[in-house]
Amino acid sequence: MLPETAWERHSNPKSGWTRLLAYPALILGIYTRKWVVLGATLLFLAINPVLFSAPDDDPDDWMYRGVLAERQWSERGKPFVGLGFPQVLSLAQSVAFLANLYAAYKRKPLATAVTTVATMALKLWFVNELIKRYDASESNQSV
Repeated sequence: MLPETAWERHSNPKSGWTRLLAYPALILGIYTRKWVVLGATLLFLAINPVLFSAPDDDPDDWMYRGVLAERQWSERGKPFVGLGFPQVLSLAQSVAFLANLYAAYKRKPLATAVTTVATMALKLWFVNELIKRYDASESNQSV
């Protein structure tokens, strides 16, 4: 669990979008064996949740709500991976991620590209499902 200040800073949409965009750089570093790219990307991903300042509340921003939804899901003690919905999306993403690492390591260009897109798409779908649940719970609380 992240501390309160880390969650606040991580909810900055710049944090979420740059983390997402860093993923292809991570795979590229593995694929090309550019260890500096891989190391720099891993360092960026490690410091990213606290790199940006806490944003102004922007309830209309998708990525902002995505982080709030992930936090709510986590604080309710719900697993991120499982056989229920939407956890199965995260499980599928984990499988795609492992396939992506293998394809990049073996330098299989088509498999690397397809599994990179699949990993990112499944992550976005999972986050979108969490946002739907978050939005529904927020609208029920305001009534």
